Amino acid sequence: MAQTEETKPLKEQNAADVQDTCESVALTETENIPTAAEPILGEEEALAESETAETSDAAIEPETETSPEETTEEPDAATESEETIVQPESEKETTQQSSEPQEPIAPKSNVSVKGILGDVCDLMESIITSVFVVLLVFTFLFCVATVEGESMLPTLRDDDRLVVTMLDKPEPGDVIIVDSRTSGTFQQNGELVLGDGLGKRIVKRLIAVGGQKVMIDFAEGIVYVDDVPLQEDYTSTLTTRDEGAFTYPITVPEGYVFVLGDNRSISKDSRHPEVGLIPESDIVGKVWLRVYPLMDFTLVE
Repeated sequence: MAQTEETKPLKEQNAADVQDTCESVALTETENIPTAAEPILGEEEALAESETAETSDAAIEPETETSPEETTEEPDAATESEETIVQPESEKETTQQSSEPQEPIAPKSNVSVKGILGDVCDLMESIITSVFVVLLVFTFLFCVATVEGESMLPTLRDDDRLVVTMLDKPEPGDVIIVDSRTSGTFQQNGELVLGDGLGKRIVKRLIAVGGQKVMIDFAEGIVYVDDVPLQEDYTSTLTTRDEGAFTYPITVPEGYVFVLGDNRSISKDSRHPEVGLIPESDIVGKVWLRVYPLMDFTLVE
């Protein structure tokens, strides 16, 4: 207590000296005011402290002025940096989601079903069209026939499969398919009469057409057409068997044909009353190909 009382006059004198010498300096720091616990400073030390305080105030002002700006700018920079960091993360999540397998979308599956149904419809349309075309072809252009029996040996055999064309008009010497529904024979007065035929299709060789004269020498086994003997290399035997349908020679009426089988010894053909003369309208077509057996695939002549 005694020391404090002695230092009071010195403190008041020191403060008065500082005020006289540094009137322009305003001490804002409370730490420059000596407390009762601090020792009393001399005049020179007080001046140094006041200059130091002024310098420190001047140095503090820029910090206090710039610090608000820096504090306001720093959050922006921080925000931008955060945004910069967050953006790749969101893109990464999007990439990960897109790389994950996704279930097919309903509209796409519907489209695929419609596409399959469309393909099936197209296929069915193609099949129906093909069948229709085949039916037309084999109704009006071609047909398939199967040989039954051995009346056409050696040219055709039993169970041969034949393709018959209806595009070409048959000529003498061609193998033909005829529908033996009627048979034409002559009465004693020379009039042509029609009777019932075999009632089935038969395969024979065309010998003569309307207007041609047919003569068969059964003794020699030779067939003549328009007085010309036929060179029949396709027959297996000579024509020696008379079935009694005609008295030769005969002239084939217009619109009719005369046919014989290649196996003359057993063939039932125009020599027989049940076959006789065949109307041209009963000709199905000309035999074109033998397609079965495959080893015998060939043109039929």
